[in-house]
Amino acid sequence: QVQLVESGGGLVQAGGFLRLSCVASGRTLSSLTTAWFRQAPGKGREYVVGIRWTGGTDTADSVAGRFTISRDTAKNTEYLQMNSLTPEDTAVYYCAAKQRPAISWIWNDYDYWGQGTQVTVSS
Repeated sequence: QVQLVESGGGLVQAGGFLRLSCVASGRTLSSLTTAWFRQAPGKGREYVVGIRWTGGTDTADSVAGRFTISRDTAKNTEYLQMNSLTPEDTAVYYCAAKQRPAISWIWNDYDYWGQGTQVTVSS
């Protein structure tokens, strides 16, 4: 069983930045394909960015050039660096993992989820 715990959310002004963390236990992140999703109030869960166990990434157009995913294998932790934040980025951000190697933009394809961390961007 894999447990994922996110942290790093908060309130930030537009144009600012945050770094979210996702600490995994039960299995090494490098053996999984993982992704970040987000869910704004009244909306569905939206794919943000993913990383394969090989290290390749896939980023949604809405955050491309602003958000970056990375891993620290020694800490079994994944990071989401978010720059140039806008109010449209306000959402609960979730870390997710799946055992099959392909990145998926469909939230239901992921086997494990964190509890989420709130990101609020003020204008």
